[in-house]
Amino acid sequence: MERTAGMIEEAERTEVLLPEPAEALGALLDVPVPHLERHGLPLLWHWVYLLDRPAQADLGPDGHPVRNTVPAPPGPGRRRMWAGGRVRTRGPLRCGYPATKRTRVLSVHEKHGRTGALTFVVVQHQVSQVGLVVIDEQQDIVYRDATSGSPTTNDNGPALQVADDEWAIDISPSLLFRFSALTYNAHRIHYDRDYCRDIEGYPGLLTHGPLQALAMTEAARARGCHGDQAFEYRLTSPLFDGQGLVARAVRDHDQTTTIVRDRYGRRTATGTLRSLAR
Repeated sequence: MERTAGMIEEAERTEVLLPEPAEALGALLDVPVPHLERHGLPLLWHWVYLLDRPAQADLGPDGHPVRNTVPAPPGPGRRRMWAGGRVRTRGPLRCGYPATKRTRVLSVHEKHGRTGALTFVVVQHQVSQVGLVVIDEQQDIVYRDATSGSPTTNDNGPALQVADDEWAIDISPSLLFRFSALTYNAHRIHYDRDYCRDIEGYPGLLTHGPLQALAMTEAARARGCHGDQAFEYRLTSPLFDGQGLVARAVRDHDQTTTIVRDRYGRRTATGTLRSLAR
């Protein structure tokens, strides 16, 4: 693959984990925050820590960094999508102590789809604390060619009732904006409605893939999933503001199946969580 100027494939960041980002995430999702020094962060909450903070000059027209970042887009004008990932924990990640995140590109594959060229990138993040790797994560990122901004429409049909074992989240512009701010994500598809409609052809603001993944793990935590875990998830369809987010987790012994659907029953994310013995 041709490399562009400023493209790097490894990065490292160290910081002391303070409680405020976790407390802000708990308030945003209206979920309980555990004792962060004793029990550590819940699954996926490391996403509000050890963040890349690129210079404004390094951002592209869509708000994503285009240089001095891992991964960098494989070419100018490519659209970025978070497709899924795998996360494995090996002990608690505690607040009050330093942690180090090491990031590198594991693989890059080129394919051709209906909309043109597709680049599949697997990025590894390993978070260490007290000399031990406590989080080992792989993220699947897809880059596609830019297409014309012809707005699509939603034909939702009747809304479905939220079942007793489901958790509904109102996906409002303010929630998407606050999650973008909390994760230092400047991608305009999450807060700029004109850009979504006129440039990328979406009917509304997009719900973050990480937000959907967090909804699934929080639904599982409410079902009693704790300790070391392995979580694999896939984002299957775009979820727009106004469509709602309904998460569900079904636990069966050491494995939990999770889904996200919109309020009309369309599934947008799936996941499988396994409890691991220490």
